[in-house]
Amino acid sequence: MATMQQDGLIQKAQQLQHQAVQELQALSSVKECEEFRVKYLGRKGQLAHLLDGLKTLPPAERAEAGRILNTLKETLAAELEKRLAQFALAEKEARLRAEALDVTLPGRRHKLGSLHLITQVTKELEDIFVRLGFEVVTGPEVETDYYNFEALNMPKDHPARDDWDSFYIEGFDDLLLRTHTSPVQIRVMQHRRPPVKVVVPGKCFRRDATDATHSPVFHQIEMLWVDRGITLAHLKGTILAFIEEFFGKNFEVRFVGDYFPFTEPSLQVHVRRKGSDRWLEILGAGMVDPAVLQEVDYDPEEYTGFAFGLGVERMAMLKYGVDDIRTFYQNDIRFIETF
Repeated sequence: MATMQQDGLIQKAQQLQHQAVQELQALSSVKECEEFRVKYLGRKGQLAHLLDGLKTLPPAERAEAGRILNTLKETLAAELEKRLAQFALAEKEARLRAEALDVTLPGRRHKLGSLHLITQVTKELEDIFVRLGFEVVTGPEVETDYYNFEALNMPKDHPARDDWDSFYIEGFDDLLLRTHTSPVQIRVMQHRRPPVKVVVPGKCFRRDATDATHSPVFHQIEMLWVDRGITLAHLKGTILAFIEEFFGKNFEVRFVGDYFPFTEPSLQVHVRRKGSDRWLEILGAGMVDPAVLQEVDYDPEEYTGFAFGLGVERMAMLKYGVDDIRTFYQNDIRFIETF
């Protein structure tokens, strides 16, 4: 016959079951399910408290009361698992609806970008010279006075420096933004023995005016070929082949004498469209001065070479009919999309 203690424990179990079933039916989220589990089924939950009460019952009554409480625990746990599965399914369906792709809608077109005209022309020029056997090399944009001037036969106070006036780095009298890519040629020759046959593209800086034909920042490509037996004929032949490849056969070329401190003799190269009476200078060139060869420990009695440099912006302006160099840097999408 059951004691009052056993009856009281069973009555509490029935009340807990009634209360828990009502709360189970009212659960509406995974979070609430976890809160329910902690409240009723956790280590310190209400069922655990009732199970602790078994110790107060006489030994003969514990088995029956324990069976009733364990059955209740299993029932609540099973019902909770069902509710969790329902909520998990509902959340999955909601996520799938939110992520659904309506294939009946028109697709969104993504506009393809393109390389800037300066980059396009640079790559075109590089490709031409690579086909002519030159290797593309690059170097630093911040240079020392030695590489930018002195190694190129322009010692301090040389009047030719005025034509390459640049931006110096504050606090470092010996550092400046390079005025041409020629310093890279010196760096290459210091570490290689002839033959040297390189093309050097890169950005340059000069304290120049900003107008339709000048910019303090511009892009340059220079060529250098040093070997035994290189003559002015190699220079002219390379330039003629390059111009015909880049501009086509509708252009004429002429060579005019000039002065550069790092070449001797030096010359300018002019081009004009056939039928036109207007010549345009596109580059400077010449045979490498023996003083420059000696600076990198090349014997000028054994080796000769030529070098020439051109402005990428000028080449693009001539080929594509751009009248103002500033147009390249204004980021006008209408201009950029034209090319």
